[in-house]
Amino acid sequence: MKITEKINMNYEELIQNGPINIVAFGDSVTHGAVGPGEIDYESVFHNRLKKKINEKRNYMPVNVINAGIGGITAQGSLARMQAHVFDHHPDLVIICFGLNDVNGTLEEYLGALRTIFSACKERDVDAIFMTPNMLNTYVAEDADPNFFDYAAVTAKMQNEGRMDLYMTSAVTLAKEMGITVCDCYSAWKKLSETEDITMLLANRINHPVREMHELFATMLFNTIFNTSDAVVATDSTMYKGQ
Repeated sequence: MKITEKINMNYEELIQNGPINIVAFGDSVTHGAVGPGEIDYESVFHNRLKKKINEKRNYMPVNVINAGIGGITAQGSLARMQAHVFDHHPDLVIICFGLNDVNGTLEEYLGALRTIFSACKERDVDAIFMTPNMLNTYVAEDADPNFFDYAAVTAKMQNEGRMDLYMTSAVTLAKEMGITVCDCYSAWKKLSETEDITMLLANRINHPVREMHELFATMLFNTIFNTSDAVVATDSTMYKGQ
């Protein structure tokens, strides 16, 4: 049952089909990482998405499983797909990898995404590939001193087009495989024309500030619902007491 159908379920249908289940499958940004040593599960994009869905129709319970792990890649996540994603019987899987994968080969990254996308399609599970944010473009003075060297590496990968190549290649693959794309990376690129992207990264490398998770959530919400012709019910509650 599609999420755009589930949001309209009535009392009897909710008993039969259960709530909306979303799994967010990714790395540290999905995990909720912000500044050095900080995890914020309240501000993370998928929690904001959950709230947006319930603002649209508050009767329908929405469960979001956080399957993000800091520091991990798409390749490193293949072995955990069944337990962390599919065992939760998701109505939607949000897939967001790339920030760590850019340190490896493009072939490995695309191969892992192909496996993840194929697994969703084989199980007839709706999936959205959400491209991540940009990396830093310079080494900021207030960056964590323990990661100055890595900040120089990520800035080089961003400025010399490596990150662009990985994202455009991943988007092309997703579209070829019939996976819906929510291209947040392109939105960040557009923003970079007028904003200092490095200052929009809480750790000055690859973790967005809390406020930028709103961009992810809004683009995801629009990807899920604004392309649907379904009319969403407006009732606020359907509780049936005795």
